[in-house]
Amino acid sequence: MSEVQTKSLIAQILDTWIQGEKSEKLTLANYANAAAILHQNVDDINWVGFYLYDQQMKQLVLGPFLGKPAVTVISPNSGVVGQSFTSQSTVVVPDVKAFSGHIVCDPISNAEIVVPITKADGTKLGVLDIDSPTLNRFTKQDQTDLEDYIQTLLAYVEQI
Repeated sequence: MSEVQTKSLIAQILDTWIQGEKSEKLTLANYANAAAILHQNVDDINWVGFYLYDQQMKQLVLGPFLGKPAVTVISPNSGVVGQSFTSQSTVVVPDVKAFSGHIVCDPISNAEIVVPITKADGTKLGVLDIDSPTLNRFTKQDQTDLEDYIQTLLAYVEQI
């Protein structure tokens, strides 16, 4: 017997919103609404947004977000964002002050989770970055749900 995979509730909200808006082909709008949906539905966060990979610059550039102003350009391998992008794995940081090389945007941030955004063909689009003022904020379940969220978003975004 095989297990049935179901989308997380937050991924279902995203999917329903994009289809309801008929914005399936509007990449930038979909990133913006994806950030807003997370901001509205995930408790205890102070920053949520995307860093999108610019192939010409070979840098991660700030995309749609909600929170305080942020660093505009991040090099791959720099900070939590760069580490997740380069390793192509989710990085959960329970205490950002203990993370060597952490890039501070909001001094009240204490925890961070970064999820890579990569197409099935291997094209690296960027990362989802979420900060919280609470130490140890992000759980394994959060990681699973956010990775599912990104898989849902991938159907509606392209390289910018």
